[in-house]
Amino acid sequence: MSESSAAKETASRTDAPSRILVVDDEPALLRLMEFVLARQGYVLRMATNGDEALIAAQEFRPDLIVLDIMMPRRDGYAVTEAIRADPTLSSTPILMLSAKAQEADIERGMAVGVDTYITKPFDPDALAETVASYLRRSKNIDR
Repeated sequence: MSESSAAKETASRTDAPSRILVVDDEPALLRLMEFVLARQGYVLRMATNGDEALIAAQEFRPDLIVLDIMMPRRDGYAVTEAIRADPTLSSTPILMLSAKAQEADIERGMAVGVDTYITKPFDPDALAETVASYLRRSKNIDR
C-alpha cells in the first residue's frame, strides 16, 4: 500500500462513525443505551452475555465497549480480562456499567482493566458524554 493510500485509509477510519459494543443482559437497559448512543451517530452492536460479548468484540472490532458485570455465561470481570489479554483488543476502552456499587466492586473492575466504572442507575446524558470523551481521547491517540 502506498503512503498516500495508507493515509487515506487512516483518515477514513478516523472520520467513520465510532463503533460501540454494548453488553448487558437487561433488555430495557440495552434499549435505553441503544437510544442514547445511536442518537449520537455511533454504530452499535449489542450482546446479552459474556460469551456473546467476546465473539462480538472479535468480529465487530469496537472503538469502545460498555459492559455490565452481572451477566450469564461469563461476567464482566472475566470479559474484561479476556479482552485485555487479546493483543488485537487490549487497548479498547471499556466502560463498566453496573448496579454493583460497593467500593470493592469498583476496585475489582479497575484492577481487571476497565477504564471507568459507572454505577446504575445512571444519567443517560452523562453516559453519552463519558463515551464521547473516551472516543475523542482514543482517536487522538490513534492519529
